[in-house]
Order: sequence, then structure tokens, then C-alpha cells
Amino acid sequence: MSDAPLLELRNLNIAYGDGGEATRVVHDVSLTIRAGETVALVGESGSGKTTTAQAIIGLLAEGGRVQSGQILLNGTDLCGWSDRRLDTVRGIQISLIPQDPTSSLNPVRTVGAQVGEMLRLHGERDAKKIDARVIELLTRVGLTQPELRAKQYPHELSGGMRQRVLIAAAIALKPQLIIADEPTSALDVTVQRRILDLIDELRREYGTAVLLVTHDLGVAADRSDRLVVMQGGRIQEEGPTAQVLAAPQSAYTRRLLSDAPSLGGPRPRPASVRAALEDPAPQYAVTVENLVHDFPVAGRKEPFRAVDGVSFSVRRGTTHAIVGESGSGKTTTVRDIVGFGKHTGGRIAVAGLEPATLSRGDLRLFRRKIQLVYQNPFGSLDPKQSIFRIIEEPLLNFDPVPKEERRRKVEAILDRVRLPRSVLERRPAALSGGQRQRVAIARALVLDPEVVVLDEAVSALDVTVQAQILALLEELQADLGLTYLFVSHDLAVVRQIADTVSVLHLGKQVDCGPVATVFDQPSSDYTRDLIGAIPGQRLRAAQPLPVGA
Repeated sequence: MSDAPLLELRNLNIAYGDGGEATRVVHDVSLTIRAGETVALVGESGSGKTTTAQAIIGLLAEGGRVQSGQILLNGTDLCGWSDRRLDTVRGIQISLIPQDPTSSLNPVRTVGAQVGEMLRLHGERDAKKIDARVIELLTRVGLTQPELRAKQYPHELSGGMRQRVLIAAAIALKPQLIIADEPTSALDVTVQRRILDLIDELRREYGTAVLLVTHDLGVAADRSDRLVVMQGGRIQEEGPTAQVLAAPQSAYTRRLLSDAPSLGGPRPRPASVRAALEDPAPQYAVTVENLVHDFPVAGRKEPFRAVDGVSFSVRRGTTHAIVGESGSGKTTTVRDIVGFGKHTGGRIAVAGLEPATLSRGDLRLFRRKIQLVYQNPFGSLDPKQSIFRIIEEPLLNFDPVPKEERRRKVEAILDRVRLPRSVLERRPAALSGGQRQRVAIARALVLDPEVVVLDEAVSALDVTVQAQILALLEELQADLGLTYLFVSHDLAVVRQIADTVSVLHLGKQVDCGPVATVFDQPSSDYTRDLIGAIPGQRLRAAQPLPVGA
């Protein structure tokens, strides 16, 4: 590794807006990256990490500009360069792997054409050479049947395959620096590991430097040589990764570290939950017996079996997690439990009722007993309604409740989820992600349900906000005796919040039991692979963190 920096930022200041209206969002940021080195830039939403990365490659969002400072690539300052001049650097010396492959790939062009475009933009005109290089690149990033994939469109590929296409485009010209902006945040844990392994392999092979932008300290712990922690547009701490994580100097880094589920262990469960788990005469809030769900397939006699013989029981007042990757059958299972889907075989009972046997009217009343909190609160909350109307709406859908009582219930549940009453007249867009998720939880609880289904309910949140929501859910469970079904692909979070767990793979349940048993003694290779893919393993092996650290 060369001592001379490949990239150096000196006192970089970035603002959005013009003249006196400009708002500075990055303040005096200085950092270096050397050839072959991986530097992780970590922080929560609004920390300035993505803006800093975008400035390096000259792709700031509209209204953004570098106010002062230097961006030195091999000693040459890129600040002030035009887009046309920066095009001589992009792809050849610096490449970007963006966060979202769905929005980053053109839906009406084949993936082969899009990877080949990088070669065409930089002077290659021989179509046969371009096609051959595209196949070589798709093979290099681990795509099966690369000749077929080159002719396919983005929607025909999985999320992990689309991300590999973006990596193929990024390495096409063997750049000196790759900026990977949250490259795996939307991927299942095993796919995430394979993508990060691939980036590591390419770095070693080509000597490429990597700037890894992430909010996940577990990923940073496993994958980076040095760590730069940002908050509010300023660097809070930096240094060798192992050193920073072993002895963080800033309070902000310490908080990130303590909140990161992938770096912690299981937390002590509330007394009420422990009592429910130890009760020799348990009451079950949810029972699923040999659940089967088939979907008809056009042109085929045999249906597609999405769920195949899943069974588990959830003690009242405890949390059962359903985990698995995309296509595992967890969403279909949950929809059947809530009464949105109709299973093909088996039995489901929730709070003593079997949704499959209920009439339409009774099924509507059944849904008072079980409520659903979705992954994306911004998508599930009506942007045109006030927060008061959003939380009040379920009360209007069932038995009439007088206006004053509705307001009292709305205000009481808002207090429960620790939101100020001043938010009641606001719209969802005026709230943060964590506040919106609290509103979604309040809406679910306003009907006093017995069971709450949390469908990836914390996966879109920053680590600190996620920790706050998990603590809130634990408090509500202890106070209200709630039973949770916690649907997730994140085993690190499951290890913290759940009492029992079902692991689904291709529609089948491959592990089931107490969380400690499944994590410590998994019975299936698939579960072992999932657990092995949890980020942060390198740090935990070096220095196991105490519970609640």
C-alpha cells in the first residue's frame, strides 16, 4: 500500500442553496484514502456522509456546491471542474456503486447495454469487443449465465443480481477508487455478505481503494481498514477501525456502537415476558399448524407452493420472530395470519379465532385483535392527512366512538409512543422517519389489539432510531401485555428483541424454537449460513461486547 494518498480531502465545506440563503451541510471535512485501502464513512441520515461522497465524484444533488476546500486525486484538485472535465475522471479513476439498483438502472435498456455504455463513453467503438468485455465483467461479478443476463432487463433480475450489474459497470475500466454508497443496505444478509466479499476480492485483485459509505457499524467493523465517523456534517472521530471501535473517543461513536444490533448480544427481557415464557400452563395468542399456501401458475397444472408445512405457537405477551430472505414465504405466512390471504391447508388461530372460518363481517372485527405495522411508514401513512386523522381513522372504521373520546384515545396513545401532542396537526412529511414509525405504531395500538405484527418495522431506520423504537416496543409489551410477531431478515435485531423464532427457507420451516437455542445450536445449514452472515463478527470475535454495552 503506497504512503502517498490516492484521495485527499482538505477542509471541505459543502452547502445547498445560493448566496445568503446557502445552508452549509458539510463542515471542514479532511480525510485521506490510499491505494488498496478501505475507508468506511459512517453516520446516520443527515450526517453528511453521502453528500461528501457525492462531492468527490462531482455528483452533488441540485443546489449543492463546494464552498471551499480541496478534493485532491493523485495530487490534482478536482474542485471547480466542469461536468465535461469530470467525465474524464469518472469511471476511469473514480467509480460509484450507488445504493439503490432499482432506481440506478434504466428499466428500458438491457443490463448488457448499460454495462457496455461505460466502455462506449470512454472511446471503445468495436461492438464485438464491447460485448465480449460485458460478458467478461458479468462473469467476473459472479452472475450465472452471463450471456443470458446481458440480454435481460433490470426487472428480470433479483436485487442482488442488479447490484452485481452496478458493480460490473463500476469496475469496467479498473478505476483507482470505488465509492460504494450503502451498496448492500437493501439486500438480504447472505446476499449482502456475497456482495461485500466481491468488493473485497476486486480491491485485492486490482489494488483499488474503496470508500465505503454506510450507517452499519457491523459492516464497517468487518470490512474497513480505517473508520471516519460523521455527525451533523462534521467528523467526530477517525482512525484505524479496530482502534476506534475498541476505544471510541467521542460520545456519538459510543452511542452508535451501543445501539448497533450487529455488535451487541441479546438484551434482558422484561419480567412480564420472562413470566409468560416460564408459565407451565401457557396461553397461546397465535397458533399456526402445518400451514400450506399454494398459488396458481398460469399455464401450469401444478401450483406454486409458497408456504409448505409451517407450524409454531406464540405464548401470550411474548415475541415470535419469523425470519428468512426474499422468497422464503414469511410475507405470505403473515398475510394469512392477519386474514389478508386465504391459506390452502393447515390451521391458524389468533386470540382464539380462526380467520379462515370467519364471515366477512366477523373477519373485519377479527382485525381489531391483530394489527399490522409496515416497513415503510412514509408509504403507509396518508400524506394528505394530519397525524390526528391518521391515528383516529381506525376508531371510525369500527363501532362509533364519540368525538371527545376519540380525541382522548388519540392523545393517550400518542403519549404512549412518546410523541409530543404538537405533532397532531402536522402531516407525515413534516416528521422524521422515527417519528413516522411511532405514528404507525400508535395507529396500530389505538384499537387495543392483542397481537401486533411488525413487518420489517425497523429495517429502514438509522441504528440509533432503530434502538429507540425497539426499546419503545419492549416497554409497550411490558405495559400492555402485547404479543408480537416480528418479521425480519435481520437476525441481529431478532437476537435482541425476540423470545422464539421460526426460520423459513423456500417456504419451509428449517428451524424453530427459543432464540438462544436456534442461534447457538442451529439445526439447518441455512440457519448457520444466515447467522454466519451477520455483520460485526470480526469485532465480536476479537472483543465480545457485554450485554447492553
